Amino acid sequence: MVGIGGNRLAQLRQSAGYTQQAFVKAFRHEALRLGTDASLSVRQLRRWECETPPPLPHPSQQTVLEAMFGVPLYEMGFDVPDHRLSVSAPIGDPEGVNRRTFVADAGVLAATALVSSRPGPRIGVGDLGLLRERLDGLYQTDHSEGSVPAMTKARRIENEITGALSAASYTSRVGRELQTMLAELHGHRAWYGYDGGRIAEGRAACMEALAAAQLVDSPLLQVSVLETLVLLAIRAERAWEAASAVENAYRLAQRAGAGHTVHLVIALRAANVATHVGDLSGARRALSRAVSHQGRVDADTKVPNWAQFVGPFEVDYATADMYVRAEQPKRAVPFLRAAVTCIGGDLLRNSASYRVKLAGVPLEAGEAEEACAEMATALQVCGGISSPRLLDKIRKFQRAVAVIDTAVARECGDRIRETV
Repeated sequence: MVGIGGNRLAQLRQSAGYTQQAFVKAFRHEALRLGTDASLSVRQLRRWECETPPPLPHPSQQTVLEAMFGVPLYEMGFDVPDHRLSVSAPIGDPEGVNRRTFVADAGVLAATALVSSRPGPRIGVGDLGLLRERLDGLYQTDHSEGSVPAMTKARRIENEITGALSAASYTSRVGRELQTMLAELHGHRAWYGYDGGRIAEGRAACMEALAAAQLVDSPLLQVSVLETLVLLAIRAERAWEAASAVENAYRLAQRAGAGHTVHLVIALRAANVATHVGDLSGARRALSRAVSHQGRVDADTKVPNWAQFVGPFEVDYATADMYVRAEQPKRAVPFLRAAVTCIGGDLLRNSASYRVKLAGVPLEAGEAEEACAEMATALQVCGGISSPRLLDKIRKFQRAVAVIDTAVARECGDRIRETV
């Protein structure tokens, strides 16, 4: 019989960054991957970690434990009968073909399989908290100052995360969270590409974000990327890609058991696609779904950061967009006014964008004075916001009003030039 000491298993688990509950969950996943009929409860894990000697695992449990830790069972602190011993031997060794094998020295595996041995700084849970705070702060920067300063901050954070993943020491749990943050950053860059009119860059960032989100197995993170991809695909005149992104977002949201807020975002993107291609019946259906979800968002217990911008004002804005596409601008105006009135004060960029849209609609309807009055109000809230998409909307209005030969129109054009 071979033994190594009482709490070795607990030490290995803690070094890997698992709580007892998390380890039991990881054990189940590993058993599924191995196709092994093995189970483990928290109660049994506690017995293994507390009793001396710990009860011997069943052979199927031994298979999973050795796969998870990369060391033989006896090095986890169990008394193992000779016939259950696992040894390190080449796979091609004819003397050892019936024995479980390990590809390296067990002692080395115990150190390296759980914690990175890179020479860089060690990244712990506290460091993750600081990075998470800065990452979440990008939303506020984008909403209040625009995508240009947000992109500058995002690049700094991305460099720190990629540097940590490449050179720092961390547990597998910390590494997974770092990769999740990197996927989120790619998603941010995709949005900045859309807002900045760099559509090809945005789509490339979407592909990176989707791949990274798949690697960390986060369906909701994939949904967040797909909703941005819809907007990018529309701008790239790839309606089929936008429609496919919507369908995949619905599928992933259902798989993740997402709440009404996430489904509201997807419904709005479905309305964007239908409006773009002129499918007004499809747009109305999508907006009806959006209204239904909006009425039930209070039932959501948790809403992802990327979905917290949405609200009834987005539904009104999308409805106005549908009427503009249907060449009924006067019917769009009440919905735009409602959107401007209801949008939160912390969403400054969107608020300014809505007001510029509200100014443009009466201009299309031939109501130049009303349009110029709305633009004057919009310009008052645009100061300090660095958003190429918002700037493009203002310049589009500027070009349209320049052909109108009235004192009000000329004064509005002068005010836009001064502000921009």
